[in-house]
Amino acid sequence: MSRQSLGTWTVLVVGLAAALSVTPAFADSQVRIVRLSDVEGTVQVDKNTGQGFEKAFLNMPIVQGMKLATKDGRAEVEFEDGSTVRITPKSTVEFSELTLRDSGGRVSTVVLKTGMAYVNYTAKGKADEFTVLFANEKIQASQAVHFRLDLATDNAELAVFNGELKAEGPSGEVEVGKNRTATFNLTDNDKYVIAKNVEEATLDAWDKQQNKYQQEYATRASNSNYPYGYGVSDLNYYGSYYNVPGYGSMWQPYFAGVGWSPFADGAWMFYPGFGYTWVSAYPWGWMPYRYGSWAMVPGYGWMWAPGGFGGWSTMPVLTNPPNRFPTPAPPLRGTATVVVGHPVLTAGAPPSRVLVQNGTAGLGIPRGTVSNLGRVSHQVQQNGFATVRAAPPSRMGGGNMGGGSMGSMSSSGSHMSTGGHMSTPPSSGSHSAPSRR
Repeated sequence: MSRQSLGTWTVLVVGLAAALSVTPAFADSQVRIVRLSDVEGTVQVDKNTGQGFEKAFLNMPIVQGMKLATKDGRAEVEFEDGSTVRITPKSTVEFSELTLRDSGGRVSTVVLKTGMAYVNYTAKGKADEFTVLFANEKIQASQAVHFRLDLATDNAELAVFNGELKAEGPSGEVEVGKNRTATFNLTDNDKYVIAKNVEEATLDAWDKQQNKYQQEYATRASNSNYPYGYGVSDLNYYGSYYNVPGYGSMWQPYFAGVGWSPFADGAWMFYPGFGYTWVSAYPWGWMPYRYGSWAMVPGYGWMWAPGGFGGWSTMPVLTNPPNRFPTPAPPLRGTATVVVGHPVLTAGAPPSRVLVQNGTAGLGIPRGTVSNLGRVSHQVQQNGFATVRAAPPSRMGGGNMGGGSMGSMSSSGSHMSTGGHMSTPPSSGSHSAPSRR
């Protein structure tokens, strides 16, 4: 957390100072947070508090010892380097280790307890250690690799799409390369056989589409050399960067609208050790609430200033808020989740049409499903709303929330073709400020 930004807070309430005082200790320690970056359907989380499983929320920080369980839903967890673990229905995953070594290397251990998961490891940090455990087997990824792991009662299937890896267990070490599948007999000392192919699974299309979205937007329009990769693709898809005189480089979501507040929709969630943290409901709402600060820019509304990456914040940091603006403050006591504004809904299959209005700031728009949000935003500014037709579920891997193209858009009776490609944000990370509203 930036000490300079912290000094700009104008309102402090009883309990808030105590909560904030804990944050720097965690920010400078070996505690890490990763992001629950997608939630579809029924997903539950166990925060290792002794209270068992509870409802999971998009953009929740995941810390060491937490578990995720999908019922009829799916989930994605995004790591600092952009690596992802995607969890399919009826699966349980534990994040048994999320620590930082004195050398700076990140240590991540993920345990698949039941079901199926997709892992896309980027291997961007040379000192990082990334381990996946299942049954009596251990996978320690040493290079970039993309694989699927399916754990049943009697056997486990490890299919590698790209790269290669080694698994080590009771029957020794086995190397599995690209387009190879290892099947382990869990009832016979984990003996394995290697197939020279990867059979397609129903949710492969969902995983591929999510990877496509991440790859498409991870480097587009970014104006900063972020030290982290998680959340960057969503910033590039759902908003734009601007050079604002007197403020420098700022980011703002599309469809912010006059009077929009970045703190209107979300939840306060309690974490043992550092108290309540703000969890944003917006699909892009990760990095702007963990780092940097929000500023009310006269004539333009709320904008986010990147920065403060030396440590992460448990709650939004404000600079020059309007007079009498209620500074976001956590509950003074208790440990229950407190929802603010719109309920933080879990997503289902995308609707055939999406009504986009100013003030929504991306709520209700599944990531990647609408082409060229910047162009749609311009239409919404002109007409107040726009109706966009989403791609049919069959084109997005059986009704998933990612990828696809938009067919047409209408606003105030007019129609505009948007094509069938993903949007192309500005090639430069810096451009002129948005028009005054």
